[in-house]
Amino acid sequence: MRKLIIFSLITLTGIGFIGRLLYLQVIDDSYALRSRNNAVKIQYNYPQRGYLFDRNGELLVANQPAYDVMAIPRNIQKFDTTAFANLLSLKPKQLLGRLDKAKIYSPRLPSVILPQLSKEEYAFIQEKMWKFKGFYIQKRSLRDYQVNSSANVFGYISEVNKAEANSKPNYQAGELIGRSGVEKQYEDLLRGKKGVKYIQKDRFNRDIGPYEDGKYDRLPEMGKDITLTLDIDLQKYGEKLMKGKRGGIVALEPETGEILSLITAPSYDPSLLVGRERSENFTELWYDTISKPLFDRGLQAMYPPGSPFKTVTGLIALQENVIDTTDEISCNHGFYYGRSAHMACHNHPTPLSLTPAIAYSCNSFFAKTYREIINKFETPQEGVTAWRKHLLSFGLGDYLGYDLPVGQPGRIPSADYYNRAYNYPKYHWYASATLSNGIGQGEIATTPIQLANMTAAIANRGWFFKPHILKKIEDRPIENEKYTTKQKTTVDPKHFKPIVEGMNQVYKYGTARFLQIPDVDICGKTGTSENYTKINGERKQLTDHSIFIAFAPKDDPKIALAVFVENGRWGSRYAGRIASLMIEKYIKKKITRTDMEDWILNHDLQDEYAKPLSGEPFKINQ
Repeated sequence: MRKLIIFSLITLTGIGFIGRLLYLQVIDDSYALRSRNNAVKIQYNYPQRGYLFDRNGELLVANQPAYDVMAIPRNIQKFDTTAFANLLSLKPKQLLGRLDKAKIYSPRLPSVILPQLSKEEYAFIQEKMWKFKGFYIQKRSLRDYQVNSSANVFGYISEVNKAEANSKPNYQAGELIGRSGVEKQYEDLLRGKKGVKYIQKDRFNRDIGPYEDGKYDRLPEMGKDITLTLDIDLQKYGEKLMKGKRGGIVALEPETGEILSLITAPSYDPSLLVGRERSENFTELWYDTISKPLFDRGLQAMYPPGSPFKTVTGLIALQENVIDTTDEISCNHGFYYGRSAHMACHNHPTPLSLTPAIAYSCNSFFAKTYREIINKFETPQEGVTAWRKHLLSFGLGDYLGYDLPVGQPGRIPSADYYNRAYNYPKYHWYASATLSNGIGQGEIATTPIQLANMTAAIANRGWFFKPHILKKIEDRPIENEKYTTKQKTTVDPKHFKPIVEGMNQVYKYGTARFLQIPDVDICGKTGTSENYTKINGERKQLTDHSIFIAFAPKDDPKIALAVFVENGRWGSRYAGRIASLMIEKYIKKKITRTDMEDWILNHDLQDEYAKPLSGEPFKINQ
């Protein structure tokens, strides 16, 4: 038996070797080509990247020609280092250093010595390149931005380094690759396929024509054009409104989940990351740790959602049948709980039922309602678990699965989270320990895109499509089931009517009554989010964030959005005005309330951001 096994192994090994040799010598001729590479020069022809368009067909990102000075180290003949360095506007030491790196990378493969010459530089240098054997100029294309906005959406491209080239078989050092945003997410579509030419050389290393009559040559294939869901007019307008402020805006089309605008402030002109100044500009942006222009607040910043969260608190309470639309709760400027805890509330009529509680943003109503949700179950752990399950169905507390490469999961605390925090079972905790959750404070954190998606789910009365930025590839609409499958919440559609009505009343007589849009029936919710930081290890309160969610029209909604303005004080002061203007711009295509627009454009928060501490008193949620 043992002899049979050994014989079988030897036989199988022999068959494997014979098969591999047959494949290499008869079928696969690529190794034959490689064996002749001493007499063949390889030249790559890089394709243009695909264009980017907005949802209305406006060109956003095109290409412009650029030229790289390349070198194949083994082909370099003795040359005047100083003269060539001067020609390239380099110091001789710089040139020699780059040549050393090229040799380390590969003596046979081309390396970039000087990237991204302009047309004028190319014309000047090209005339003298014949003097320097082993060097040549290679044409490529760089991005040409048609707009000076949306840098965080587009992302940027940069060169593949040596280490990356070793780990990415389809790339060579010096090639361009998407690093962030759409450029990174859809690199495979946008990149295209590079062409290649094999040129025969004689024994004097001179080009004598195509190798094998061009049998192995391949033309480049341009990358695919992409249409984004973005409305560039709305995007530019939102960035204009956010000038001098920090925060994020995300606007969605509720019917499709398409991202209409994705704004982070402050941002930067995308053209700064093109050309030879790219590295220096990127370094400056990267080390700006105060305003963080490379940090996409719309996708990555996590804030307490504040009072907009009261909408889902009400929905969960209706679904769990702990309140109905007629139940009234009294509010005497706040809610006392525990032994001495007090949750402040501002002046409004009392008692209140659910719809006016939304309109007036009553903290007492939703704190008590949250307590009823948790106390419905035998243990607070079961209550928090049920509460959290509902919230996850709205896309909160986890990555939404959108088609952009960065993000944060937010935080919807679980029962285990509180068990660890309170050292359970040694110490027990109850609903009152987590009461701030009911009004969107406490341990809850959301990103602007999550809050916009939650708003879209409310606008749709219980369902949403996952947000996405890709609309079409060439002329073909996306067919990815991930973005065309309805996501249903755990709350029955019948429960959304009183919440939507309350959000509508926010504009009629509630906390945003001065933000109404003529001839547009709008639903919204103001919010003020507590803002803390640590200074020298001590927790300090800064000026509150201004938050607003809205959708419009009330029936058959066309836009849903969330606006966060850091240190903006209360919800209707900055975020509410911006949301209202954004909706009017999108639906009516013009602004009729120019006084409101002027106020936003002429007010910024730079003085606020310059303060180490706000010194402002606590602001109650709105």
